[in-house]
Formats: sequence, C-alpha cells, structure tokens
Amino acid sequence: MAETARRTADQDFETGRALPPFVRVAGLEAWNRYAAVNDEFVGIHMDDAAGQAAGYPGAIGMGNLVHAWLHALIEDWLDGRGRLTSLECRFRAPALKGDEVTCAGVVQEREPREDGSTQLLLDLWADRHTGDRLVTARAVVLLSS
Repeated sequence: MAETARRTADQDFETGRALPPFVRVAGLEAWNRYAAVNDEFVGIHMDDAAGQAAGYPGAIGMGNLVHAWLHALIEDWLDGRGRLTSLECRFRAPALKGDEVTCAGVVQEREPREDGSTQLLLDLWADRHTGDRLVTARAVVLLSS
C-alpha cells in the first residue's frame, strides 16, 4: 500500500506533468482582502476612475496578488511533500474586475541532488478566462527526500 502511494506521489512530479489549476475571480472583494493584509490601498486597485486615468478600463488587480495565487498553486500541489525555493514572475497584463484567473503549470525539469532530495523546475502561468496570458513564471521546488 505504501509503495503504491509513493509511486502515485512520484508520478505527480514527473517531467511534463501538469499541476492542477488554481482558479480565482479577480475583483474588489479579493483585492480588498489582499490590500488589507499588505496595506496596499492604492487608488488604481480600488477605484475605476483611477484605473481609467492610468489607461485601463477600470481598477486593476495587484500583480503581487497573482504572484501569491501562483504560490498557492504550488503549495496546494506540493501538499507538504516539498518546498518552494524560488518563484519569478513576468507580468504581461493586469487582472481586471470580473476576470476568472487560472494559474497553472507544468514540471519542466527534474534533477536528483547529492543529498537525496530532488529539485524541480516548473513553468507556470496565469491566464484570464478570455485566454489572455497575464503572467509567465518559473519556480524551483525542492522535494522532501
């Protein structure tokens, strides 16, 4: 039984394996919660007029919130079987009110280490429901030995 569970867990980390998607809806409710925790009550994230003055259709989401959602994607997927060591994001477009944002990724590389642990390189992204790519990212994960 334990061997079957280990094989199944190992399959989660094979090169080419997709991470299960992490989906959230962008909007004032999520932005206000994030702003309250991070003291980030900035007009462009709260007020449509401020967003429009900056050239957007209205208020826009925080880039760091999408970064946090990617982090949550990884932590949910790892489920205590490893730890995130780095996460780098490139922002292409902001999340807009009402966007359903899907964070997803794939195991790009798997490298055994001398200490018996395994390092994974992940390619990640966040897309809005229209298919527009908001963020591309790369992460390094160290699996528990």
